[in-house]
Amino acid sequence: MFKRIDHIELLTAEPDRTVAFYGGVLGFRERSRMRVQTPAGPLDLVYLELGDTAIEVMCYPEAKAPIAPRSTEQRLGWQCLALEVEDMDRALADLKAKGFACAWGPVKQPDYARAEIRDPDGNPIELRQWHRRPA
Repeated sequence: MFKRIDHIELLTAEPDRTVAFYGGVLGFRERSRMRVQTPAGPLDLVYLELGDTAIEVMCYPEAKAPIAPRSTEQRLGWQCLALEVEDMDRALADLKAKGFACAWGPVKQPDYARAEIRDPDGNPIELRQWHRRPA
């Protein structure tokens, strides 16, 4: 009945900065942009794709109150976006060259390596390199 995750929504106050990060730093491709009217006012949407993964970048350009920065504390609900990388060391070196350091890691285990970075709004992005996937 269910096939896959279609997309993940990411609300930001600075969509151009967010799109530049996910596109220029992480390699997502912009699929489309649109503005829709909602009861809360206009909503700008940008769809970004990486393989068959999509992120819907959302911004209410006329919002009166600023969006609170993301807390780094654990909470109920979604915790992070996780991206698979081919080579952890190469990915981290590339990110460092672009000005993005690890929040933690890399942690290397026999089956995988993990690390975490943060997007410009502070949202966590886990990086994972699989050496051997669990059965």
